[in-house]
Amino acid sequence: MDNKTKTIKYFLYARKSTDEEDRQITSIADQIREMKKLAHDRGLNIIEIFEESKSAKNVGRPVFNEMLGRINKGEATGIICWKADRLARNMVDGGNLINMLQNGVLEHI
Repeated sequence: MDNKTKTIKYFLYARKSTDEEDRQITSIADQIREMKKLAHDRGLNIIEIFEESKSAKNVGRPVFNEMLGRINKGEATGIICWKADRLARNMVDGGNLINMLQNGVLEHI
């Protein structure tokens, strides 16, 4: 592991698109457990966990937007998510993440 990875502060983001447990293969609790294990195994510094039960197809998820706002303020520069589609499934949110990566606001997903 390189030293840069150790210094990055990570937000952990877990999302499922519905509150109905039978419609989701991986629960938020399962996602968090797996991501915490990954972070522990790789020595990553998780500073906060964000949980959301909203579809990522539409723009305007409050928890996601709060997380991005706090990244823009410099509170963290990395995101850990279970799968890429947990972060964004629309062009606006995906574009915002790409822009943040290109501008160095976000260093690692």
